[in-house]
Amino acid sequence: MFESANYEVIMGKSVDYESRRRSVLNAAINRYIREAVPVASEELAHEFELSSATIRSIFSDLEESGFLTHPYTSGGRIPTDKGYRYYVDFLISQMSLLENEKEKIVRQFKKEIRKLDDALEKTSEIISQITHYTGIVSFLEWQDRVFYRGISRILEQPEFRDAEKMRLLIKMFEEKGNLLDVINRDFKDKVKVYIGHEMGRPEMKNYSLVVSSYRVKNKPSGRLAVLGPVRMEYKHIIPTMEYISDVLSEVLDSI
Repeated sequence: MFESANYEVIMGKSVDYESRRRSVLNAAINRYIREAVPVASEELAHEFELSSATIRSIFSDLEESGFLTHPYTSGGRIPTDKGYRYYVDFLISQMSLLENEKEKIVRQFKKEIRKLDDALEKTSEIISQITHYTGIVSFLEWQDRVFYRGISRILEQPEFRDAEKMRLLIKMFEEKGNLLDVINRDFKDKVKVYIGHEMGRPEMKNYSLVVSSYRVKNKPSGRLAVLGPVRMEYKHIIPTMEYISDVLSEVLDSI
C-alpha cells in the first residue's frame, strides 16, 4: 500500500485509489490529533464528497494494512504507531514554522543569559511553552544531568487522565537514565522522531519523543527533546525543534 498508483476510470473520472487512501489517512490523523476522539466515517464523508460506506471501506483497508485501529467493536478509528510513522515520514517536507513563531522564540532567548546552565534551563522552558508538552535538554558532557519543564502539560492531555499512566510518567523522570538513553542515541538527521514502541521502553509506549541536536563552536554538544502523547502536533513540533536548535547554538556561541 502507498507504493504505486492504482487508477480506475469511473463515470468518466480517473480515480487514484492510493492517493485517496493517503488523503483519508492524513485527514483521519489530523482530526484525531486535534480532537483526541476516534474518527467516524461520517465525519470525513462530507470532506471528501464520498459516501460513509466508501470511507468505511477505506478505513477497513487502512486498518488491515496496520495504519489505523479501532478501540471499540463499533465506532471510529484511531491511528496506530505505524500510521503516525507514515504521517511523519511522508509529510515532513511540508512542515514549516511561521515567521511570527520564529520571532517569538528569538524574543525568549534575548532575555539575559549569562552561562551555560541558564541557557539550557531556559531552553527547556521555551520548548515547553511553545509546544505545550514537556521540554527536555541534555548536555553530552553531563551524562547524568538533564533540564526539563512542563511535565504537568502532558497530564493535561485526555489520554493521561489515568493514575497508572501518571505514575509511569513520574517514574520516567525520577529514573531518567532510560529517557536519556533514548534522547542521546546517535542519529544522522537534524531531527529524529520516536513514536511509541520505537523507543524500545514499555513505560514509554504511550509517548512520542521529538529530538534535535545543538552545537557549541560547531561541535555537537547536546540534545533538545519534546515528550508528549503519540497524538502530538508533529507538523508544528518538528520545525519548532529544528529552529530552537539553531537559535540555541547561536546563543551558546556568544556566551
